[in-house]
Amino acid sequence: MLPRPSLSLLPRFCSFLPFATMSSKTGTFHLQQPLNYRAGVRIQPVDGSHNEEVYEPATGRVMGKFLFSGEKEVDLAVQSAKAAFKIWSQKSGMERSRVLLEAARIIRERREEIATMETINNGKSIFEARVDVDISWQCLEYYAGLAGAIAGQHIQLPGGSFAYTRREALGVCVGIGAWNYPFQIACWKSAPALACGNAMIYKSSPLTPISVVMLAEIFTQAGVPNGLFNVVQGGAATGQFLCQHRDVAKVSFTGSVPTGIKIMEMSAKGIKPVTLELGGKSPLIIFSDSVLENAVNGALMANFLTQGEVCSNGTRVFVQREILEAFTEEVVKRTQKIKIGDPLLEDTRMGALISRPHLERVLGFITQAKEQGAKVLCGGEPYVPDDPKLKNGYYMRPCVLGDCRDDMTCVKEEIFGPVMSILPFDTEEEVLERANNTTFGLAGGVFTRDIQRAHRVVAALQAGMCFINNYNISPVELPFGGYKMSGFGRENGQAAMEYYSQLKTICVEMGDVESVF
Repeated sequence: MLPRPSLSLLPRFCSFLPFATMSSKTGTFHLQQPLNYRAGVRIQPVDGSHNEEVYEPATGRVMGKFLFSGEKEVDLAVQSAKAAFKIWSQKSGMERSRVLLEAARIIRERREEIATMETINNGKSIFEARVDVDISWQCLEYYAGLAGAIAGQHIQLPGGSFAYTRREALGVCVGIGAWNYPFQIACWKSAPALACGNAMIYKSSPLTPISVVMLAEIFTQAGVPNGLFNVVQGGAATGQFLCQHRDVAKVSFTGSVPTGIKIMEMSAKGIKPVTLELGGKSPLIIFSDSVLENAVNGALMANFLTQGEVCSNGTRVFVQREILEAFTEEVVKRTQKIKIGDPLLEDTRMGALISRPHLERVLGFITQAKEQGAKVLCGGEPYVPDDPKLKNGYYMRPCVLGDCRDDMTCVKEEIFGPVMSILPFDTEEEVLERANNTTFGLAGGVFTRDIQRAHRVVAALQAGMCFINNYNISPVELPFGGYKMSGFGRENGQAAMEYYSQLKTICVEMGDVESVF
């Protein structure tokens, strides 16, 4: 018998048929339960003072309020995690693997419920949210497979002596997530952390605090010790308490560069290792020999997933001059056909941006681009859906900018919205120099039928994640992370295991000890 999904957040949501119209649920969810999670249960923070409102981007409606966590609550969460770590770290890799596999199974079972909640709180289309949930359970399955393979090394020394290494857990790790992929990022951080034997305290963005508590409940249901995965909600002060806590062993952060710098500064005071997955302004290079349809599809995927709110987006689209007109015409035509509206409708492909201030910020970039000489080829203005209940939602038409130059603000700074900048180029040497002329280095891509050129270009790109003839695919088997100001450390792939563990060397003498004294 499969365990029944918890209905604490979504009464009757999980009873939906996979392809039923869900728009009747838009604007109906009300937050009623606490969003902190400690020692296996939902709780209110013991020292919560600030009440933060939670919005539904699709409607602009306040769904409820939750309390930010203070220093006392953070300490209680850490102590709870420390106690759970003592139990969990002593389990074998295979024992941890079975628990992670069970958590993955529960996520698969609750796919529709979790995706619906993600859409309500984030604004992305239900179509995309389902993909996020699938990537999440795949992530847990992947690290369940690696948990039992953690091993050290044997080194033979002279005289029969030897040494060996042990890869050990760090202890209590902190994950601080972003609002664009709330549930998925929590899985990206927690799966390798738990596979290595660590405990984790997770702080989500205050804009999207809901779905991570569902993950905490799933881990408990799957069999982790109470306290192994705790959730503390809050803002900058809560993050500071976490980073500076003496018993926190590591911090993994996904978010903006300015916040990442602060995280690094605070963690440095305790000599804590950090993983930083920060912003980007990534180049997508399209050569004239590309298959045009593939290049257009790649550019759309590189710019408009999750309303353009993706750190790895290839927002600087460099197009070789010979195909500039044909490419631009097709991209504009396809962009104008993107279905905007209620994110819970099956045919919607672009939902609402995360908040009113963020929408205004993105629109401000477009205004500035026009002032600096860019031409709006399509979109770039607010969008009001026909449905009256969506009139206060945070929608805009996806935008394509032409006549762009490298010195424009829209080309240099991360917009984090559905805005594509098209820039012409002539030669490979020229475009590589321009592509790398940025402080960011998260991702990059190239479209060409010349396989030698493709490998030559990605080798020259100063970016941590590169794509050839595709863009923005993220299998959990592949390490993900940036160069330069886009951060360091890696999430996903086998590489992430090294960032959630530490190496101990043991030297064994099999003979007598000689002394120089």
